[in-house]
Amino acid sequence: MRKANELRLRSKLHHFKSRRVQGGNPFSRGQIYALLRNPIYIGKIRHKAKIWDGQHDAIVDIEHWDRIQDKLQSASARSRSKAGSKNSCTKTGTAPLTGKLRDESGDRLTPTHTKRHGRRLRYYISNRLISGGTDPNGWRLPAAQLKQAVANIIAKHIGNLARGHRILVKADLQTGDAIRDKAMDLAMRLSDGAPDLVRSLISDGQIGKRRITLILESTGLANELSLTTDEINATAFQIEAPFALRRRGVEGKIVVGDREPEPDRTLLSALARAHSWTADLRTGKLLSEIAATSNHSESYVRTRAQIAFLSPVIQLAILDGRQPTDLTLERIVRKPMPLNWDLQAQLYGFDRSSNCP
Repeated sequence: MRKANELRLRSKLHHFKSRRVQGGNPFSRGQIYALLRNPIYIGKIRHKAKIWDGQHDAIVDIEHWDRIQDKLQSASARSRSKAGSKNSCTKTGTAPLTGKLRDESGDRLTPTHTKRHGRRLRYYISNRLISGGTDPNGWRLPAAQLKQAVANIIAKHIGNLARGHRILVKADLQTGDAIRDKAMDLAMRLSDGAPDLVRSLISDGQIGKRRITLILESTGLANELSLTTDEINATAFQIEAPFALRRRGVEGKIVVGDREPEPDRTLLSALARAHSWTADLRTGKLLSEIAATSNHSESYVRTRAQIAFLSPVIQLAILDGRQPTDLTLERIVRKPMPLNWDLQAQLYGFDRSSNCP
């Protein structure tokens, strides 16, 4: 911005028929940021929230472009408090995953924060949402949960390799136990948090709707294990794991890895009430009587009694806690439930092959 002012650069001047004049002003920081983020210079165009290949040649090489984006996002993660103040935080402390992860569209996940009830809540969001975009495919992930989830994924991966003596390219009986112990210690430190350690071990990563892929920094992992990169099995540097964000209103819970069965008490309670109410209806009891007895409105009872008509497989999954992570009571009652079991499986996120015929 300072350089643009030195060169006396100005924004485009517009003259309207109404004689109103707009533009012709010095470039603001926001305008400079928008220019540096514009993919038109690398031969692409942005339409709404997505980026497409353009019909024009790039005038900036992609390596230069990526370096600029990294610097922009590193700067956005810096604490704005005065250096040396008690509240100042390091970049790696507040946002250790800055520049490390992308969403399925290739957009980087950028650190941001908001305040709610006097508390500062940190998130990683798809960069296209920074300017206030509303792309439904954009990610908004709680920062602390994401950092710990990533750390747990790496810890589990390294722990599994260590227990199976699969870290080295060639198994070595003499050093195998020592390497296993170092790997298990590394996994334990990751599980305990250690944001700087998490950052040093990740080279790149991508989050999709159902999976997360992480590429580990070969030098960083080798240093932690006191090995050379050539000694480590190449499969150790790449991780794929299940990934999901379970939404609860405006909040979200990140679920990674092979999930342990976790019954949802709200769903279980609603399912029990639904069967009780439908049993009453079968005996001829009026809906108004059931509503009065349960201290609920008729519409409340009507929308929730339908849960009793979920397919047997879906009901069993709810009882065992094996339902999809994003299946909530609110999602089920939001719309009328289809009676076709295949449609239920599709609507509520179950594999069709797991449903009843």
